[in-house]
Amino acid sequence: MAGQRIRVVIADDEPLIRAGIRMILTSDPEIEVVAEAANGREAIERVRAHAAEVVLLDIQMPVLDGLSALPELRRAAPSTRVIVLTTFGERENVLRALEHGGAGFLLKDTAPAELIRAVRAAAAGDAYLSPAATRHVVDQLASGREGARTERARARVATLSEREREVLVLLGEGLSNADAGRRLHMSEATVKTYVSRILAKLGCENRVQAALLARDAGL
Repeated sequence: MAGQRIRVVIADDEPLIRAGIRMILTSDPEIEVVAEAANGREAIERVRAHAAEVVLLDIQMPVLDGLSALPELRRAAPSTRVIVLTTFGERENVLRALEHGGAGFLLKDTAPAELIRAVRAAAAGDAYLSPAATRHVVDQLASGREGARTERARARVATLSEREREVLVLLGEGLSNADAGRRLHMSEATVKTYVSRILAKLGCENRVQAALLARDAGL
């Protein structure tokens, strides 16, 4: 990304939230907010018009909500990374968003530094997993899931090697590649290679989906 700023679209129906996010992101010289949108339809149009690399997408919006806009965004701009904006009270919506290819999620009261890290991670092709928030939400999403879903998850996880399963467990805990490497005494680059292999074997689009699958499988 040297010499090129990360192009971001902010999609939220609340002007004050958009203004706050814009202020935080533009404090980083490597991030450029190229457009704002007040609903999902506008978000799709702005992403197309400005070739955005990352879009911050609120779930609750008029005209076209974030959940409905997400699949359209993925089709219209498959290289654009979508980070879902959410609250702890929207757990099932978060699950649906991640299953539709969201690159991660952020709580609306996320610390400024974490917001910037999330955008940078998404632009680099990684799904952003905030350890504290991810563990909370994924734990809640996973609670009470039994039966066929668990069996399907376990069957998919069974295709992994023992080392790949160890890495997957740490993804489920929300650890970064660097933290997982320290835990397993491996380099960050080696963990990244394992993560890529795990995603391919499990048919997951990103780390967030893999983390949810790990929890479904009871890892």
